[in-house]
Amino acid sequence: MSSQKGNVARSRPQKHQNTFSFKNDKFDKSVQTKKINAKLHDGVCQRCKEVLEWRVKYSKYKPLSKAKKCVKCLQKTVKDSYHIICRPCACELEVCAKCGKKEDIVIPFNKEPETSVNTENPGFNGRRSRKGTEDSDEDVDAGTASDDEDRGT
Repeated sequence: MSSQKGNVARSRPQKHQNTFSFKNDKFDKSVQTKKINAKLHDGVCQRCKEVLEWRVKYSKYKPLSKAKKCVKCLQKTVKDSYHIICRPCACELEVCAKCGKKEDIVIPFNKEPETSVNTENPGFNGRRSRKGTEDSDEDVDAGTASDDEDRGT
């Protein structure tokens, strides 16, 4: 037996050897799993980032259903799972949002993550936005054509 006192050498190889790695989306193709796999873990130190990536890799990551209370400002503003400090407080104090230690942040928070998403497509309303751009392109083309005719005459 391997638990015998002084018995450190094994006489046989490992009985079960994994031939392929675990895939967390092999059977679960849900939208929630895709969001979890695509999540960027920012504002945390290297160790906490590795912990969160392990949780995602082995389907142990559970997203928050509602906001948690920040330990610094005591407001319900923590929207990321396993974090204890909200984004503004973590940026201001320059600490890890998960463990709260003052260590090197691997991927810093964006200053305005919600605003940057909205600035890419201001006033996006499906077809209206695309139709408006097509009309403006036609107006520009029509204007350049009439300018060419005026120059030619």
